[in-house]
Amino acid sequence: MVDVILGLQWGDEGKGKIVDYFAPGYDIVARFQGGPNAGHTLYVEGKKVVLHQIPSGIFHQGAENIIGGGVVLDPVILKKECNTVEGFGIDVKKNLFISHRTNLILPTHRALDKASEMQKGEGKIGSTLKGIGPAYMDKTGRNALRVGDLLNKNFTSQYIKLRLKHQRLLDNFNFTEDISTWEDDFFEAVETLRSFKIINGEYYINNKIAAGKKVLAEGAQAAMLDIDFGTYPYVTSSNTISAGVCTGLGIAPQKIEKVLGITKSYCTRVGSGPFPTELENEMGEKLRKIGSEFGATTGRPRRCGWIDLVALKYACMINGVTDVVMTKADVLDSFEHLDLCTSYTINGEETQEVPLQMEKLPLQPNFKTMKGWNVDTTNIKNADTLPEDMKKYIAFMNEYLGAPVKYVSNGPGRDQIITL
Repeated sequence: MVDVILGLQWGDEGKGKIVDYFAPGYDIVARFQGGPNAGHTLYVEGKKVVLHQIPSGIFHQGAENIIGGGVVLDPVILKKECNTVEGFGIDVKKNLFISHRTNLILPTHRALDKASEMQKGEGKIGSTLKGIGPAYMDKTGRNALRVGDLLNKNFTSQYIKLRLKHQRLLDNFNFTEDISTWEDDFFEAVETLRSFKIINGEYYINNKIAAGKKVLAEGAQAAMLDIDFGTYPYVTSSNTISAGVCTGLGIAPQKIEKVLGITKSYCTRVGSGPFPTELENEMGEKLRKIGSEFGATTGRPRRCGWIDLVALKYACMINGVTDVVMTKADVLDSFEHLDLCTSYTINGEETQEVPLQMEKLPLQPNFKTMKGWNVDTTNIKNADTLPEDMKKYIAFMNEYLGAPVKYVSNGPGRDQIITL
């Protein structure tokens, strides 16, 4: 049995905490796509921890954690993350498994990412400059090096061959930055990576499922950043939707049961790209300040706005969402009124569908205004004592989305989550 947790907006919905909350009920937590551009924030022993590549179940000793073949992995960042996790007394090598099909991010991938983004000027897509795009390009171009290649004697010669190809591309960009120190760090981290449990991931996870083990598939980024169905070209380089679980872990669709989709009670976005409900005013600044909306990976201030139910319903549809988790509900505690986008007007026509190229259309969001609850909800433990106006807000979302809000997160703490 496989359940899935993924984001329904443009990322930063609080997936790390939610995976950490549900992880004790599963035998395996598996990342199925993305790379170190992810930033999953958890609070462990009162301390903030941001995981970029290690699955968010790592702090639960009873759960195995798998980095799947759909992930692109930076050995240097993995080594740093392991050091952080081990600082909490966790034996990372005991419960972390890495698929031999996982693609490697090389130093030259990072260089190519930086060079490409610099050349775009005002057309930048807001890359995290972690080498994600170039690594996936090598994957689809059938040039990639994978974790399993580390076990071959000729890995270094394979690396040099790919590096030379990348260098020719960098020369075309007139990229002159010295990356030799990046390479030193890379090969040092590669030696550490070789000491992990490198597995035949698809067989391993399917054998576990056949044995009755419960798997939680953890997504990075979010549905509206999906390479095929997101707000292209302002998207990531992988399939972030539930279908990516099958391609990223090597499991069949019928193995998937629940799909838990996570949304904030409002909307945020980092970097460039369309954002119909963005608030470029004092209200947006208030959301940013109360919600501490700064990127976990980049530190960039997030753009903030009201919840977009049109995009959210679309995300629920393409992911087959069974349960919605609403995070950061407490951020709205002090607002007098709340707006929910229920349709778009494009060229005089009203629609409840997400268009192909949002940023190129004269799109106006249409809102339903609801009364705010003006109650501190951070200490509420059960659904019965939620403010009536919050219950109305959730009920309206349920009716519109056709997928029920089953959980409400009302703070960053592990225990700050309410089951409806």
